[in-house]
Order: sequence, then structure tokens, then C-alpha cells
Amino acid sequence: MSLTFHFHPLASYCWKPLIALYENGVPFTPNLVDLGNPAERAALVKLWGIGKFPVLQDDGKDEIVPESSIIVEYLDRHYGDAARLIPSDPDGAWRTRLRDRFYDLYVHLPMQKIMLDRLRPEGKRDPHGVEEARVQLRTSYAMIERQMAGGGWAMGEDFTLADCAAAPSLFYGNMAEPFGDDHENLAAYLERLKARPSFARVLKEAEPYFQMVPKET
Repeated sequence: MSLTFHFHPLASYCWKPLIALYENGVPFTPNLVDLGNPAERAALVKLWGIGKFPVLQDDGKDEIVPESSIIVEYLDRHYGDAARLIPSDPDGAWRTRLRDRFYDLYVHLPMQKIMLDRLRPEGKRDPHGVEEARVQLRTSYAMIERQMAGGGWAMGEDFTLADCAAAPSLFYGNMAEPFGDDHENLAAYLERLKARPSFARVLKEAEPYFQMVPKET
């Protein structure tokens, strides 16, 4: 296979391009990377100097593509025959990219702040930063609750890049800062995402690693 996907099944940012790969049925070779293994980390750094996954390696086109949103865009351009995840209409495209940024910056990042803080030793935690992250998540949840009042997907009838971004953000976000009873539309949207075959497959493959998810103490 010309495509190799360097990732970890538990890593939230890896889920977005995985969903895109499964949406289109694109054949690829998965390469699970253990960043705690010096040799595996060095191999990833050789591909992408920042040393973070996900990274898509396309030997057929001699391309190394890092960063989750960029990987989805690359897949959509070169391997998106079955399911286009970015609208061809220019206005629809920028609105979809904006919603992708919204989920990454205002749901995913504060979620990670809370989750990663749980891994810090006592005396090194950042309660102020965590509370700021919780406030941001609650603000974002309220916006999504209104956006999803009519059901459907993030951008309406079509499943897009925005939904690929929403799935990991909301799945882990609900662990970091639970939605609450006043977010019925948001909760229903997450259930639709979890039932989507592409995301259901991602979750199934991540199950063996879920015990590694940091719990609140």
C-alpha cells in the first residue's frame, strides 16, 4: 500500500483523519507509534521534525502530510471519491473549515488541558488553567447546543470535516466536562457521531487502550 498512517489509537487528534480514511474506505497501512519508545519517536521525528502524530506517508506521491486537518484535506483532494468531506462550493468550504477550527481550538484544546492536568503530579497541577478550560468548554457546549437544534450533522445534511473534528472533541470533552441535562441536542449529536460506522470503528479499535485515559482524582 502506498499510504502509511503513523498514529496511536487512543490519541484524539489521530481520530479525525482515521474517520476520514474509513469514510472513504481508503486502504492504508497503520503504524502504531509509542512515543515512549526512543526508536519509534526518532522514526517519527525523521518523518516530521515536530515529532507529533498523526502523520500520513504517501509513498505513491512521495508526500509526508502531518496535522489532522491537513491530512483530511489531502485525503479529500486525492482519495475522496467515495465521500467528499469538504464542500466544493467555496463558501461551504470555508464555513466547514471554520467549524473544524472551532472544534479544535475551543473544544479539543480545553479538553486536553483538563485531561493532561490529571497526569501532573501533586503540586504541579494548574487549577486556574483547568477552570478556564472548563469555562471555555461550557461556552462552546452552549453554542453547539444551539447549532444542533435541528439535528443532522455539524454543517447540515452532509457529514464533513467538521464532524471528523467534532467526534473526538466531544467524546473526550464529555469525559473532561460532562455535558449536563441542559445539553440534549449536544448529547444527541454525540450519539449520532458514535453510531456513524467510521467513528464506531475508531472507537472499537481504541477500546483496548481506554484504561490509559486519565481519570479525575
